[in-house]
Amino acid sequence: MTATNYTFQTCFPLITPVIACIGALVRSRRAHTRLERLEIWQRWWAVAALGFGSLWMTLSFLTIPDYMAETIGFARTPFVFEIAFANLGLAIMGFRAVKASLRERVTIGLGAGMFLWGATIGHLYQFFANGDHAPGNTGGVLVCDVLFPAVMIFLARRAQKLQAQAAPAELPENQLVSR
Repeated sequence: MTATNYTFQTCFPLITPVIACIGALVRSRRAHTRLERLEIWQRWWAVAALGFGSLWMTLSFLTIPDYMAETIGFARTPFVFEIAFANLGLAIMGFRAVKASLRERVTIGLGAGMFLWGATIGHLYQFFANGDHAPGNTGGVLVCDVLFPAVMIFLARRAQKLQAQAAPAELPENQLVSR
């Protein structure tokens, strides 16, 4: 494998988070409040990064399973099929997050984190214990596995805090805030 090919395969997973960031930056320029800006960032991250990133992995593991297994540094096993459907679950959660409440977005981030952070541990173990330097085991995939859920959780929690700060100011003087 050439250095250029290795670099391309290692960096390819970073395309969807880059698209999410560019889309959110462009769209959020028209936002009037910090909360509106956070909402835009959450939607772009949910759809472009988690949703389409995971859908891409689903389709890749279903249509080119031998290549995907080789890219990760493993032999093809029945688990390739299972990884495809785990990613389909992540894609559905990412698309669902667009219309979800902030609390549900935190839950979606945590759900995605359980699979992706577990995968991160597995990738790191394979890297250090077995010297697996395959492009699908290191680099961009590790960045995505850590960032997809972490950013979802961070943005939703930040929006919750901003919403809580704004809520008392918008209520009549004697009305209590229910939580």
